[in-house]
Amino acid sequence: MQDTLQPGQILARGVCRHLRSHDFVTVEELVPAPGLRVDVMALGRRGEIWVVECKSSRVDFLSDAKWQGYLEWCDRFFWAVTADFPLDLLPEGTGVILADAYDAEILRTGPEQRLAPARRKAMVQKFARHAAIRLQALRDPKYGLPVEAPDI
Repeated sequence: MQDTLQPGQILARGVCRHLRSHDFVTVEELVPAPGLRVDVMALGRRGEIWVVECKSSRVDFLSDAKWQGYLEWCDRFFWAVTADFPLDLLPEGTGVILADAYDAEILRTGPEQRLAPARRKAMVQKFARHAAIRLQALRDPKYGLPVEAPDI
């Protein structure tokens, strides 16, 4: 299965495994708003929401012009990178996770910027719907994975 995954998806798998050990549940490729798609969104048991962007190379990181748009959709923001990634490229004030296909390690936790209650409620609902749609698609391929509507 690893052969069919893209480099960012391999990192996401390790990140999701690690965050589960911290009692977070995760979904991949969630659309918080039109034009944005986060690699990993994590939901903690107290409702905290983290976004993790997986960058497999320097070029991948430098081509990402949208990452700051993700900050308003989470309590904490992280980059997930490989062990050979040049960490000095990553902006201060963001979290850093070293990851591979099997696990990860949080090197730096970025600052917490708590979401407003209405935004948190909307994001938890999006998270739940996204997870349910993914599960249904696994059980019934007829439905596939839909494109998220902006008002969901």
